[in-house]
Amino acid sequence: MKKDILIGVLVGLIANCIGLYFAATLLGRGDDFTTVIMAASKEGFLGKLISLGAILNLGAFFVFIKKRQDYRARGVLLITVFIAVFTFVFKLF
Repeated sequence: MKKDILIGVLVGLIANCIGLYFAATLLGRGDDFTTVIMAASKEGFLGKLISLGAILNLGAFFVFIKKRQDYRARGVLLITVFIAVFTFVFKLF
């Protein structure tokens, strides 16, 4: 059970990182990833970019639900909620 939740958390983190990379590449107008992240941090929309990256977690969640791997889906949901709270706190400060 704990192993499946950990696998779900890792899949959620990896999906979020890949989603963040795609969002930065898509919205970066041809700049490289680090330049887009630095500019997003300076302009104050890094939290929004991270939230866009979490969209891929939706796909991972539904794949795990479809395969009846509920504990892995719970791990993905856990990391998605963590990212939402992190983004909210990051936006406040």
